[in-house]
This record gives sequence, C-alpha cells and structure tokens, in this order.
Amino acid sequence: MATMPWDTTVNGNRAGSTNPLLGVNNLVLDFGGLRALDGASLNVGRGTITGLIGPNGAGKTTLFNVITGYLEPRAGRVFLDGEDITALPPHRIFERGLCRTFQIPREHGSMSVLENLMLVPRQQAGESFFASLLRPGRVRAQEQALRADAERVLEMLELSHLAHEYARNLSGGQKKLLELARTLMANPKLVLLDEPGAGVNPTLMDRLRENIERLNAEHGITFLIIEHDMDLVMRLCNPVIVMSEGRYLMEGPPEAVRTDARVLEAYLGGQHAATES
Repeated sequence: MATMPWDTTVNGNRAGSTNPLLGVNNLVLDFGGLRALDGASLNVGRGTITGLIGPNGAGKTTLFNVITGYLEPRAGRVFLDGEDITALPPHRIFERGLCRTFQIPREHGSMSVLENLMLVPRQQAGESFFASLLRPGRVRAQEQALRADAERVLEMLELSHLAHEYARNLSGGQKKLLELARTLMANPKLVLLDEPGAGVNPTLMDRLRENIERLNAEHGITFLIIEHDMDLVMRLCNPVIVMSEGRYLMEGPPEAVRTDARVLEAYLGGQHAATES
C-alpha cells in the first residue's frame, strides 16, 4: 500500500496517544510597551483536536506566530515531539512536520488549485537547474508522483472538480479547504488552523469539520485550532484551551469550558461579575 502524503504512520504505529506532541513553556513576547504573551504555557496531546479560544487580544495568533517561527519570543521555549524548535525559521519548522494556515488564506492566485498543492513539498528535483538538465527522467517521475499525490488529496477533500481552476477564483470557503489541502502535501504531524470557520458558509464549514475529523481519526494528524465560532469548537474540539491576557487560563472538555466562571469572566469581564453579584 502506497504511503499517502498526509500519512503520519511511524514504525507501523499510528499517532494517537495522549503524549504531548507540542509543548509551549513560559513564552514572553512584547510589542513595544504591550505584552502580547505573558508566560504562556500549554501542551497539545498527540492525536487530539485541541481548540484554542479566548477573547480578542488574548494572544492566540501571536502564540501561533511564535510556535511556527514567524516571531521570536523574548523568553520561553517551544518543543515539537521533544525537540526544541524555539526561534527556528519557519521553513525548518515546516520540515519537521508542523504546518499552519492563516486567518486570511495565502493561496497563489495565478496558479491552479492543483499547482498550489504540487508546489508544497520541499527539495524537489526540478528546483535544481542541473538536475533538470542532466536527469530529466528523475524530474519527470517525481513530478508525476507529486501530481498523483495532489490529485488524491483533492479527491479526499472533494475539490477535484476545481483542480484546474485558478486559486484566486475560489470562494472563501473553498480557499480554506485549499489551505488544508496544502498542509496535507507536507505530511504533517501537527496542523495549526487559525480561524478555519471565518467567512465560510455552513455547507463548506460542515465539509471542513468532517475532513478534520477524518484526518485525525484515520491518519493520526494532530490539530490545534483557533476559532471564535463556539458551536464549531464545541462540536469538533476536545480538549479546549482558554487564553486570556497572553496567558493560559484553563482547559478541559468543551462542556466544562463553556460554563467555567473563569472563562465567562475573561469574555464578559465586569458585565459577568455584575450579574453574579
């Protein structure tokens, strides 16, 4: 059986234990006089779909940017599968199996959907002038394999009918599915999704949720998801981690998080306190 581009099988075993895959320890980051991360710490269990919620300004996207190497923290460490990846450049973190999407999709609009996927894998033979000149057969064989992988990913996410469409012509929801498809071409251990539900119609949102659940259950991919749509979080994520003011606040199953007084206080502040008095 061929190994699929998103297959995280290691030594015959599926990822799926509760062992932490991602560890974030005491991250601190300042923007001028504003402390965006104030000792943020959390763990993401291997094989989970973990939600990350919190009010606006809690530091969630900043945390993603530090984890993925786009920002360097003032203090603290980030570990992926036991390896310290703190402040590695994004492409080195990507090579280690940690991929992310963005709130606003970053597709290559002038390329087709299929080409967007084929572009993802690094160190392709065709990137070398001399390989293209001296070993064209190897280049063609690799390109054919990448195309086959990309077509399987598109089929899985029900995007095959858009394979040759320019990516710029996709709807917002289709672009979110394309973002997910691109991460799968990197054979990820962990995927960080930044507000996958934003601007997505209910039908495509259901497809996206179903695909995340399938990729987690069948291929062992771990997800950490920032999302403001609480209905989606409650249906998809377990556990749910809550951040507030740049720090870890609490975590637990979605039912417990929804009713936790600390979470209500973080979201509603003095309004909640007044209703409780």
